[in-house]
Amino acid sequence: MNQYIPPEQSLIEYPSRFPIKVMGAQVEGFVEAIAHVARQFDPEFDATTIEQRPSKGGNYLGLTITITATSREQLDELYRTLTTHPMVKVVL
Repeated sequence: MNQYIPPEQSLIEYPSRFPIKVMGAQVEGFVEAIAHVARQFDPEFDATTIEQRPSKGGNYLGLTITITATSREQLDELYRTLTTHPMVKVVL
């Protein structure tokens, strides 16, 4: 499934700031949980930079986290970790 992409063929230049959108139910602890995951992949991640957008009905919360991406492997693993997190509905 994951095919090796040589750095010269990548559309992303590493290291770079990389935004990721995460959506989940608007529940207590959701923002903190996502910040915790982000810090696992970017120790310098600053939770105060998380952008929050509640859904119209207020049931869901959209977050944008921006991490420092250092490799394709790091991003792939971060996406895998977020998509399998029990509080997360969608990752873009």
